[in-house]
Amino acid sequence: MKTLHLICTAALLAGSATALAHGSQPHENPANMAADAMTVKEQKPWGIAGDAEAARRTITLDMSDDMRFTPAHISVRLGETVRLRVANKGQTMHEIVLGTPASLDEHAQLMLRFPTMEHAEPYMAHVSPGKVGELVWNFNRDGSFDFACLIPGHYQAGMRGTITVTP
Repeated sequence: MKTLHLICTAALLAGSATALAHGSQPHENPANMAADAMTVKEQKPWGIAGDAEAARRTITLDMSDDMRFTPAHISVRLGETVRLRVANKGQTMHEIVLGTPASLDEHAQLMLRFPTMEHAEPYMAHVSPGKVGELVWNFNRDGSFDFACLIPGHYQAGMRGTITVTP
């Protein structure tokens, strides 16, 4: 969350001249993957950015305008590096953000305050309508974690799911 707070602070200091995008604005990173060479790997409670070549499994999640992920629950093994392929089947921008319930709640509140904020972290992917994005994540912490779409209104409508990481 430190990176997200720094981005918000910088945006506020820059004033209205800053062009930010979120919501329905396209802002996909062409390399929309967690494991590109530019990714700074930072340990999070739910894991760390993975290396694409280490991913032995791909899990596809569909996102739709009924504000749901399909499937809404996934299971992975402790230490597993997974490629999460997210397909936007809807007509509006959607995203996936991995985290804990507390980190997602905090981020969702921030998005309500700054709906045009642009941000990119290795644990999130923004996907335009009809497009596919992906992220690669190493689940090196066991427990139950969440994923959600934090575009204002989507999270509040129930667009979230769970990840169970077992030894």
